[in-house]
Amino acid sequence: MARWVPDPSVVNQVLDLALRIGEVQLSSGAGASDVTATISAVANACGLDQCEVDVTFTSITVCCHRGPDHAPVTSLRVVRSRGLDYTRLAAVEQLVRDITRHRTTTLDAARRLDQITQAKHPYPRWVATAAWAGMAASVTVLLGAGPLVALVAAVITAVIDRIGRVLNRYNLPFFFQQVIGGALATGGSLAVVSTGWLGESPTLVVAAAITVLLSGLSVVGAVQDAITGYTVTASGRVMEVALMTAGLIGGVVLALNMAKELGLPTVPLANALPPTALRLPVQALAGAAAAGCFALASYATMRSLMVASAAGALGALGYGTLVLGGAGPIVASAVAAAGIGFCGGVMAGRLRVTPLVVAVSGMTPLFPGLTTYRSLYELAVDRTSAGVVTLMTALGIALALGAGVVLGEYLAQPVRTTLGRLERRLGPIRLVGPTWQRLEARDNGV
Repeated sequence: MARWVPDPSVVNQVLDLALRIGEVQLSSGAGASDVTATISAVANACGLDQCEVDVTFTSITVCCHRGPDHAPVTSLRVVRSRGLDYTRLAAVEQLVRDITRHRTTTLDAARRLDQITQAKHPYPRWVATAAWAGMAASVTVLLGAGPLVALVAAVITAVIDRIGRVLNRYNLPFFFQQVIGGALATGGSLAVVSTGWLGESPTLVVAAAITVLLSGLSVVGAVQDAITGYTVTASGRVMEVALMTAGLIGGVVLALNMAKELGLPTVPLANALPPTALRLPVQALAGAAAAGCFALASYATMRSLMVASAAGALGALGYGTLVLGGAGPIVASAVAAAGIGFCGGVMAGRLRVTPLVVAVSGMTPLFPGLTTYRSLYELAVDRTSAGVVTLMTALGIALALGAGVVLGEYLAQPVRTTLGRLERRLGPIRLVGPTWQRLEARDNGV
């Protein structure tokens, strides 16, 4: 029996669709293994069952083999822009589900993808600025600051975001934007303290701003790619994270040195409030607010905001409980991130929420902003070698967060498989109620 050979024009249509879907995922921070699996699933659903996928940090290549007697068809797409729009990512993943379940044709899927990629952000830009400010305020509360410090952190972060928006219009590289952001966060905090109006240390304000600037980095994707064997993509992402972090460090150190030369008071470092059982509810609420604000700033849907807030509360509560029990910051961060990854891996698909939103948003409140600033202060102001040790601790926390999330998602795979088998035997397992269904209907109309 002769084997069916797809026409080159049909192959090109399918590969173009699959590559554009993969581009949206890769530019949103998804791991190379997830992008590869998605492209392969789309190609298989459209009749191309012999495709090889190669994903690097800046490009995606797909080769379709049509048999020994016909030339293969290869297509390449370069990922030029990167940005967070979780509404677009959720819509693309819904499109992938429809394709793999044969609910739509290739042409209809291509039209839907055009509408998704060309659609505007679901919220105005000022909403994103307010969300970044709210995230900074929530982080200061998580660290134990009062309302006044939270207000100052929110204002400074909003100013940094608006300035970054202006710099984006001039296509200034993100490295220099990180330098400017770190300098503004530190210099603005020191300037406010020098007026005597704040009356407190600027440490928590700068720590909150640093956490916001670190939150957009693809730490989870870099660790996931390294663990799953995509070393080229992991190297590119690690270099990007290292470069952006170096820019942030350079901006903070520059501001500290300038403040010292100008005679501005570089007040001693302030510590976060020690964990207590009474503060755990406050930490959970602050973590939920920080994660929810990050998801809102990343243009997530309303359902995703709720799940992200729950993940942030879980992470902050787990971290606080572990530290209260005597665990170190690295171990506590890893275990809390593993819990976030596990819950997100099990629940995200059933709640129709992108797992990446749950993972990245949930670990956002745990970023080592305070530890990073402490290390830079010790290096730039105190001139002590202890800053190197503290900086390595901050790096360890960041790696622990990424590895913990990846481990949690890995542990969730057999649980998802078991739930799927139970559904096939017993019928659908419903985890949501009328309120969630109303949110789903609202999101579908966005």
